[in-house]
Amino acid sequence: MLRGIRLVLFLAVPLAILAGTLAYRARVADWPGASDGAYDYVVRVELPPAERVIDLPQVQGPQDAGRPLVVIDPGHGGFDPGAGQGAVKEKEVTLAIARALRDQLLEAGGIRVAMTREDDRFIALAERPNIARRLGADVFVSIHADSADAEGARGASVYVLSQSGSSQAASRFAARENGADTVNGVNLSETSDTVGAILLDLSQREAQAGSAELAGLVLREAAGRIPLRREGIESAGLAVLKAPDVPSILFETGYISNPQDAAYISSVEGRETIASAAAAAIRAFLVRRTLAEAGAGLRATDGP
Repeated sequence: MLRGIRLVLFLAVPLAILAGTLAYRARVADWPGASDGAYDYVVRVELPPAERVIDLPQVQGPQDAGRPLVVIDPGHGGFDPGAGQGAVKEKEVTLAIARALRDQLLEAGGIRVAMTREDDRFIALAERPNIARRLGADVFVSIHADSADAEGARGASVYVLSQSGSSQAASRFAARENGADTVNGVNLSETSDTVGAILLDLSQREAQAGSAELAGLVLREAAGRIPLRREGIESAGLAVLKAPDVPSILFETGYISNPQDAAYISSVEGRETIASAAAAAIRAFLVRRTLAEAGAGLRATDGP
């Protein structure tokens, strides 16, 4: 009798373990994002097919296509929150500042404006400058908020594209921002050799000079109005700035990791002041460009 009980227990234990394992696998298979043979926690993101071109955003402002067009890019979005500090998330801060900048540009009139996103959605890094190019934008401004482990780091900064960063911090920043397109270990924005060649082509120097000019104007307008991290222009190999024929800048509005900056860029007053400085710089840049083009046209008409 005792021997029979031992035999039953000997067989029952592994059978119970097997049954429990099968039941667990069946439950995991029903979890959102699970697939056959995959039982780890995985975030799955529905992405458009590679051959599909995403829809272009609405262009607001004057219906005259001859008016200058500014494309504003609120950083991050959707499953990618960006930097965060408590309840403050970069994707929400950047969207609020971008909306404030859009509204100020439209209110003053004479400029058309489009935003890469107007809600909480994910857009691949390569698509953001591509939207500006497809729309024929005159200016591309990407809005972000920084984060750092270093205690006391605070203030806004402005970046332009460079193959090599202006500092080690700029290089680390570029690596972090470019990583936004990495989902489950897969990079969504591999840049081709052709794009790299275009960036280095002499014919694109005008756009790069325009980027530096716009960045300098933003710093000029921001000085004395909002805290600045550095007074000089930063440069880094940022994927979001790789529109080789559109003057493009990345505006880091402050450090979310700094409580003072986080409170400022999250406030109505802070984002309105930041938007005001950026809007004034953009208008000054576009006026300069218009005058330069007019002057070039007059010289061409006068002849040699």
